[in-house]
Amino acid sequence: MKRMKRTSILSALIALAAVSLAPAQTSTVSEPAGKTLAATMSVFVFPAQGQTPEQQSKDEVECYNWAVGNVGSDPFELSKTSEQAQQQAEKEKQQAKQATQGAGASGAVKGAAAGALIGEIASDDPGKGAAYGAAAGLIASRRRAKRSQQQASAQADQKAAQTQKATAAQIEGFKKAFSVCLEAKSYMVKY
Repeated sequence: MKRMKRTSILSALIALAAVSLAPAQTSTVSEPAGKTLAATMSVFVFPAQGQTPEQQSKDEVECYNWAVGNVGSDPFELSKTSEQAQQQAEKEKQQAKQATQGAGASGAVKGAAAGALIGEIASDDPGKGAAYGAAAGLIASRRRAKRSQQQASAQADQKAAQTQKATAAQIEGFKKAFSVCLEAKSYMVKY
């Protein structure tokens, strides 16, 4: 019985070793080495006539250069420009915010001066007039500053949105030209 147990254990170990030493089965699916040029632009390209990955890469570069020449814009440069426009809009909004800081204090000072003058003339109490004037000046100045900040922020956002829209239209035109070229080279293309 012990001998039988050892034999079955030994047989199991030999079978296990045979399985682990057997050549690994190769998969028919291969992973691409990296992203293709088309894939970086979210353009899906299928080699309809069995073109090799090397040929597809060559064709994509040719079509990319052709599209840049015909459309007059490079999508990677457009993306950089769009990103810079967004950063500029944020910078403008921060500048508008910083420009309005302290507006309440300057309004209070101006209001106090005007209030003191009016208080002196109206009731012989420049202190009371100054207090009222300071409060009114503070409130009015803060309102103007907030309105100004909102307008500047809205203008910056509008300018950035226009740039984004123009960039998207240019990239769309580039993708059309790029796709036409690849389709002429017998690829199926979707974007």
